[in-house]
Amino acid sequence: MVTKKNITELSKELELAINAALKAGLVIMEIYEAEDFEIELKGDSSPLTKADIAAHEIIKLYLSSASIPLLSEEGTDTPYEKRKNWKRFWMVDPIDGTKEFIKRNDEFTVNIALIENQTPILGVVYAPALKVLYFAEQGFGSFKVEGVKSKENIDKNKLIDLSKSTYPDIYTLVVSKSHMNADTQKYVDNKEIVHGTVATASFGSSLKICKVADGSAHCYPRFGPTMEWDTAAAHAIASIAGNKVVQFDEVSQIIYNKKKLLNPYFIIEKV
Repeated sequence: MVTKKNITELSKELELAINAALKAGLVIMEIYEAEDFEIELKGDSSPLTKADIAAHEIIKLYLSSASIPLLSEEGTDTPYEKRKNWKRFWMVDPIDGTKEFIKRNDEFTVNIALIENQTPILGVVYAPALKVLYFAEQGFGSFKVEGVKSKENIDKNKLIDLSKSTYPDIYTLVVSKSHMNADTQKYVDNKEIVHGTVATASFGSSLKICKVADGSAHCYPRFGPTMEWDTAAAHAIASIAGNKVVQFDEVSQIIYNKKKLLNPYFIIEKV
């Protein structure tokens, strides 16, 4: 586990991912704090800013030293016939929550995951506007630290071990403001039957998954579309912290590098 002594003894891959996320965060914030930034629409009508592209290029540069294939939302579309043979690869979303970025509500993240045999074994989620960093690796642990602008100013005395997260007395669910639907409402209603009074909270981007890991909420049901790069890094953080990360049937595992990169509906829940 990470201690005050060994925070500097990260694996090469985890250190690369943290550095890449933090450097990308600096460039993102320069654009975010500018008076105006250009917005384009991609083929699926989702928004794209120059911050997405700049962050992708920085992350790609940093991670390239590891000689591990990279699959990024903003990168070249790698054919499945090629990537299906990848046993180990980086899964990146340079800015998760571009709509939150455009709204300037601060709830956007940089997501970097290392996938091995279709499972996230390492994850870094950095919210640069909030200065909150989450990171995890199998065999190492899952952690949160606040007030982070660079690796050099990570306060080792403020590391939070997410395997020891404490939760609210009232059962709390994370729901999406923009993706609340009948299936989600039914799930919330069923939790009320089991737990009595329940509370709901809303967050942007992959912070929704991280909020289960850090004890802000007990559960995040997602019965709407997400892509693999939206969830991979936070999946690692939540699962390595000891939480349940499963498909909506509450049994099947979520796997990565499928032919179609669309996720199934899923549930993240405190065990």
